[in-house]
Amino acid sequence: MASEHIEQKLALLPDLPGSYQMKDINGKIIYVGKAKNLKNRVRSYFKSEHTGKTAQLVENIADFDFIVTSSEKESLLLEITLIQKYQPYYNIRLKRGTGYPYIKITHEADPKLELANDVKEDGAQYFGPYPNVYAAQETLHFLQKVYPLRRCNGYQGRPCLYANMGQCLGACYRQVPFTEYLDQIKKIQHFLDGDTKEVTKVLNEKMNTASENLEFERAADLRDQLKFIETTVEKQKIISKDGTPRDLFNFYMDKGWLSVQVFFVRQARLMKREKRTFAIVESAEEEMTSFILQFYNRKNAVLPKEILVPAGVDKAMISDVLHVPVRTPQRGEKRDLLDLAEKNAKIVLDEKFRLMEMNESKTSGAMQEIADALGIPEIHRIEAFDHSHTQGAEMVSAMVVFEDGVPNKNKYRKYKNKTVEHADERAETMEVIRRRYTRLLKEHAEMPDLILMDGGVIQLNAAREVIEDELGLDVPVAAMVKNDQHKTADLLREEGEPHVNLDPKSQGFFLLQRIQDEVHRFVITFHRQLRSKSSLGSKLDEIAGVGPKTRQKLLAKFGSLNKIANASIADLREAGVSEKVANAIKISLQAIQHADD
Repeated sequence: MASEHIEQKLALLPDLPGSYQMKDINGKIIYVGKAKNLKNRVRSYFKSEHTGKTAQLVENIADFDFIVTSSEKESLLLEITLIQKYQPYYNIRLKRGTGYPYIKITHEADPKLELANDVKEDGAQYFGPYPNVYAAQETLHFLQKVYPLRRCNGYQGRPCLYANMGQCLGACYRQVPFTEYLDQIKKIQHFLDGDTKEVTKVLNEKMNTASENLEFERAADLRDQLKFIETTVEKQKIISKDGTPRDLFNFYMDKGWLSVQVFFVRQARLMKREKRTFAIVESAEEEMTSFILQFYNRKNAVLPKEILVPAGVDKAMISDVLHVPVRTPQRGEKRDLLDLAEKNAKIVLDEKFRLMEMNESKTSGAMQEIADALGIPEIHRIEAFDHSHTQGAEMVSAMVVFEDGVPNKNKYRKYKNKTVEHADERAETMEVIRRRYTRLLKEHAEMPDLILMDGGVIQLNAAREVIEDELGLDVPVAAMVKNDQHKTADLLREEGEPHVNLDPKSQGFFLLQRIQDEVHRFVITFHRQLRSKSSLGSKLDEIAGVGPKTRQKLLAKFGSLNKIANASIADLREAGVSEKVANAIKISLQAIQHADD
């Protein structure tokens, strides 16, 4: 029987083609498959009876992921690539080679066309892989007839059979100029890249002629040949035409959340996909620029030869920092890949929102699970808090309320920090907790059954100090602790004591994730609203001579608007600003400060 987590994900699968990846309890990919319809195919694993190896596979599935493609053929090609990369245990039949051939132009003085099972570092040119083996073989034979290279074993002093038939350039009896080979190779390249218009036109004419002459067997052969060509060289969005190592980034934004997809294209194939979702403060384009720079500022990060991004992302800044060409394709194959990444990003974010909604509607017992884990008799109302700031400035806090497992947005609250001037998690927590529960005491309002802090020991101790020592309240407080991937892991009730663990597949755990995601989203949205009104960027952009690069330099060096305003001309010059612009910044920001006062 499928877990609650898998049941929810099954309900969200799209009716689209794609590749799916089954994972075990450790997150390791144990099987890769492809589907014409992801919803029907993936559901069949959990909704049907299985025996043997398939039953064993299903028993070990703890989660699954998927990548949407534009066609069933693309899903098959992606499946091949992912099997080669991850070599999943239950795809053992495909571990030694894919079973799907490539068409290869050898790297020799007298090159020839042949089929190959794997791509090797031998200087040869590879096209494929081709899912239809028979069609690939027939297309190879067609190319050998129409665009012959060498079909014999080399010089033997006399023409071989193929040379006499016009299917070999004659390395068997003469020194073939390499320019002849190059001319044929270019034609083969164009053909395998999808430029088959001229050839198919000729074949269609021959087929029609054969049919008119009642040569039906000949016409049928030509018809089959056309079908083989179409099957073999059909254009594929998921496969690049050239071998340039490139990374592709695209996103989809909704309700204050950004969903990012990263495609890694290597050896003309999609080798890997990464995805991220997070709440954001700045515009989607600004956050993407920052995300990409941080993405490569990691240990063992490998830069590609080219980076593709959507319009609006700061290509110049990324290229200047990473020293890699950054482009936004407008049409063609790369544009299609960019669109496909956006489509996947939207599906991931839609899935996240729908899972949240489903978790809200399935809260029976979830609150009690959390209560039991913390040793509390029962819980009906939870109030959760989180903070947000920009490099120590513009600090805000927010609170969300969940009643019987469902968010009550009418009771959400936002807080501008009044007494804390710099990033201080302890002071921020004490201020917002003090303000919230002093007010409830004055109003003789009902207290929550549990207070949750998004953070760790610092936030937990600060909240308890105010609740217990200052206000004398008997309200349980716990901290929602995150793991290294910044995801909900468990609860902390007391400093120095073991964390309180919830079953990762339980409704209580899903509810805890929902609360943590919601309070984080709410505080980030509030922060973004304030920044849009009086952001550092907007104020600096109004100053003549200050563009995006200068703004970035100032932000990196000083961190806040006040610090920039209070900096000396010399300090501003050290940040790489000209004297004229430095003077303009001082005058403008001081005027803004006086106006605010």
